[in-house]
Amino acid sequence: MPDALIKVFVDTNVLIYAEDSSEPIKQERAADWMDALWQRRCGALSIQILNEFYVNATGKIRPPLPQGIARAIVSKLAGWQPWLIDVPTIESAWLVQTRFGLSYWDSLVIASAQQSGCRYVLSEDMQHLQHFGSVQLINPFLITPQDILESKV
Repeated sequence: MPDALIKVFVDTNVLIYAEDSSEPIKQERAADWMDALWQRRCGALSIQILNEFYVNATGKIRPPLPQGIARAIVSKLAGWQPWLIDVPTIESAWLVQTRFGLSYWDSLVIASAQQSGCRYVLSEDMQHLQHFGSVQLINPFLITPQDILESKV
């Protein structure tokens, strides 16, 4: 299967780590993942993720990103054509929440990834390698982009 067909949905925490200089090891790993997804044009996310990134990047990380820089990152990531969360996605999130016992917000991430045709979700917030129906969770700090994006599985 060509690399470009392996879509990877990126959770907010990966975007934050890619910009957060207070954790240099995680920053480097997250940046490696983001670079690989840009090069292969296989990254995906949702409007929820863009909003969470902006709020956290400008308010929670220390030092916070200036609003102009955070806005530029959001604008660039908008090129990935973020999934627009609709009622069917919300209903799918409820099913994920019931079946897997995740928080609603994590369930919405999984449902958005499923709805947008992704094979993987990149996040450290859930169990590494766990399957959620058609989507598998990958912890970006436990596996490299090459392990996933260059696999022929």
